[in-house]
Amino acid sequence: MSDSFHTAVVTGAGRGFGRAIATALVAAGTGVVGIARDERELRAVSEELGEGFTPVAADATGEALARSVIREHRPDLLVLNAGVMPHMAPLHEQTWETFSRNWHVDTRHVFTWTRAALLEPLAPGSAVVAMSSGAVVAGSPLSGGYAGAKAAIRYISGYAAEESDRAGLGIRFVALLPQLTPATGLGAEAVADYAARQGVDRDAFTRGLQPVLTPEQVAKAVMDVAGDRDGAPAYLVAGAGTRPLD
Repeated sequence: MSDSFHTAVVTGAGRGFGRAIATALVAAGTGVVGIARDERELRAVSEELGEGFTPVAADATGEALARSVIREHRPDLLVLNAGVMPHMAPLHEQTWETFSRNWHVDTRHVFTWTRAALLEPLAPGSAVVAMSSGAVVAGSPLSGGYAGAKAAIRYISGYAAEESDRAGLGIRFVALLPQLTPATGLGAEAVADYAARQGVDRDAFTRGLQPVLTPEQVAKAVMDVAGDRDGAPAYLVAGAGTRPLD
């Protein structure tokens, strides 16, 4: 359970899933270091959550940032949630720059923090939860390399778990794969685009996603899998609950 963690780092903490995760952790008594690029959004989260939340306005892909935050705050939980909005267009309307956007942010930041967690290392009993995506399973033909970038995150978590076991570090690495939801900014845009692609309105498309996944459910999933010492390395998160992917 989350009360076994003293300090967590949450990337992408300014909005959406990250904000909900930070809120749930602080409510459970875990101190949270929240990282995001938007200082204004972080300030709003800090004002809401109070002394339990430490805002750090920075680019989460930075290697020096990951090392310094881990050394200064000694977290026993990392939640790697930062990401960028994919360029929404079919394959032939993408460029390599738009297609690879999520590799440069989502995947890179998970690689950076995962590597730092192994090299420092985090203390035995720590957990690293990386946010992948249900697009790994279902595909995402309108979002360029998004599904592939998120699949790489799942693999990075699995590779890191193996290295932790080999070195006897006692660090757990878990990937979460949340299903598409209109409850976040990224998801709302994707829902609108996929509805248009199918020639239906947004509400009709959303009915196919029922029960709709909420940020609060994702936050609960993070807390549950982070504290599950015997759990699987990857979980699919849908509105109806969380289940091991493998």
